[in-house]
Amino acid sequence: MKKLIAEFFGTCTLVVLGCGTAMLVGCDAAAGGGYILTALAFGLAIVASAYCIGNISGCHVNPAVSLGVLISGGMKAKEFFGYLIAQCLGALAGSGLLALIFKLGNVKDMTGGFGTNGLGGVNGSAVAGLLVEIVLTFIFVLCILGVTSKKARHGSFGGLIIGLTLTGVHILGIGLTGTSVNPARSFGPALVALFAGNSDPIAALWVFIVGPFVGAALAAWTYKALEK
Repeated sequence: MKKLIAEFFGTCTLVVLGCGTAMLVGCDAAAGGGYILTALAFGLAIVASAYCIGNISGCHVNPAVSLGVLISGGMKAKEFFGYLIAQCLGALAGSGLLALIFKLGNVKDMTGGFGTNGLGGVNGSAVAGLLVEIVLTFIFVLCILGVTSKKARHGSFGGLIIGLTLTGVHILGIGLTGTSVNPARSFGPALVALFAGNSDPIAALWVFIVGPFVGAALAAWTYKALEK
């Protein structure tokens, strides 16, 4: 139960800092500043969570990461589903908290949808968006599996490496899909947006669930093959 609570708060933190920054500053690649700030916010949120709850739950805060760990033999199926539920609830709580803050403060949401992911950067192409999410999640999860391997010798820098990798994939992915690489991070904002009367994020939500899971599975199988 302590692991699940840690995953709940870790995912909530990721959404509040990452999506909250996107809502506040926007993610316009042409403007540049908000784009980089959002990428850094997601990366730094992972760094903070890794050093806070990493020793409790492993700081997955992402169902795709948990799937990669499951396939790699690092957790059992029952534990995986517990993590999945805790992460989705954490993302939903984080999105709800952002909605409350922005509404009470009468702050304009620069993303127009609580930091939801979308296919605008790939001109509405679900295939292109799916490919982006598969590739970026593959890179991210492969890094995590390598850094957390028993053979790794990164010492206390593991959390920083993972956070910087997440920042990197966001720098490329924000302009294409908003960067998910995390089904829970996409689920929470999309559901809150739906409650707010915006159904657009729900239509493409499957891309940001299927893509990260496929990318994570491929990363896990690849790492297992390379590690032998």
